[in-house]
Amino acid sequence: MDILKFLTAGSVDDGKSTLIGRLLYDTDSVLADQLEAIQNANRKNDDGTVDLAILTDGLKAEREQGITIDVAYKYFQTDKRKFIIADTPGHIQYTRNMVTGASNADLAIILIDARKGVIEQTIRHSYLVSLLALKHVVVCVNKMDMVAYDEDVFEEIKASYLKLASQLNLSHITFIPVSALRGDNIVNTSVNMPWYSGKSLLEHLETVEVAEQNVNLPARFPVQWVIRPQTDELHDYRGYAGRVASGTFNIGDAVTVYPSGTKSKIAKIEVFGGELNAATQGASVTIHLQDNLDISRGDLLALSTAAPTIANRIEADICWMDTKPLDTSTMYLIQHHSKVTKCKITDILYKVNINTLEKINTHDLGLNDIGRVEIKTADELAFDPYEINKNNGGAIIIDSRTNVTVAALMLRAGV
Repeated sequence: MDILKFLTAGSVDDGKSTLIGRLLYDTDSVLADQLEAIQNANRKNDDGTVDLAILTDGLKAEREQGITIDVAYKYFQTDKRKFIIADTPGHIQYTRNMVTGASNADLAIILIDARKGVIEQTIRHSYLVSLLALKHVVVCVNKMDMVAYDEDVFEEIKASYLKLASQLNLSHITFIPVSALRGDNIVNTSVNMPWYSGKSLLEHLETVEVAEQNVNLPARFPVQWVIRPQTDELHDYRGYAGRVASGTFNIGDAVTVYPSGTKSKIAKIEVFGGELNAATQGASVTIHLQDNLDISRGDLLALSTAAPTIANRIEADICWMDTKPLDTSTMYLIQHHSKVTKCKITDILYKVNINTLEKINTHDLGLNDIGRVEIKTADELAFDPYEINKNNGGAIIIDSRTNVTVAALMLRAGV
């Protein structure tokens, strides 16, 4: 059974946590003790029903304020698919939290309040979805019960959002009119909106195809560990352990080691307790090569027919996550897979106003700011542009003085 990872995003009070709570509740994914706890909770809806948002508001401050602050992960499954949900906060001061939640998602659900339509926060969240290369977007026009389930309201919001989507090059967009509070079009299609002929949200999540995104990705294998037991029984054993980041490797494939550029062929692919003829994306394996090469942790194996970008001067989009602002005079560390090397951010090309999409000339980036920078690394990195292969196009910046992760990077091109 495959797994779909998706996030919810939307403005404050658009109903993200309620929507997830409704999904969990209506699919019988709430444990008995959880159900008893929320029924005994003080938070109730205006009509006296249980506030399902409590199911995802895990922090005490979230429950007290009725808002989402941190990324809350929830898990459930149906007969067709397993799901991992990331409930991300809507406040602008938690932009870094949404970036974290979106980095591993297959799909984004963007909630729009039917009474408010497309607003600044909608633009911000859609920009982040575009930045992080999420291919599938579901726009849930929520609180349709508060506009008398009016089709015209839904169509106006749909037309407005499509204009925004064209600016951001978003594709594969699905629009669903819902009421998370009442359960309309969440798990079952609603009798209150006979004019809507599409699937319910759960039906769409169960059937949307996301695997096709990975079929044609180039094969990439970051080496995490070089295995040399050097025992009498395994005197000549030399294996390279790691997880296939993308694509497929087969026995006999010609591969190149980056950044050195040395070449060989795959002789054997091992897993615990056996061997494989092929290793696909997500598989943790040990690869053996026909030749004894100088390969270290942090190197990258790739098919010789599909080379990555090799560069030590790189242009990248950045989300700054530290309370201390970016300092272009500071030597940081950059980590790309298991490779860690020194780097300097040599230039801030621009900062993005993520409420208006305006590009601003600046010399500063602070907490939750997003912009485009140039980076110089001590060692060359072997990467793919993030929009082509996000599994090999992401990296983080670490402050070597504190060992704190201060930024997330979407690598775009060598300079």
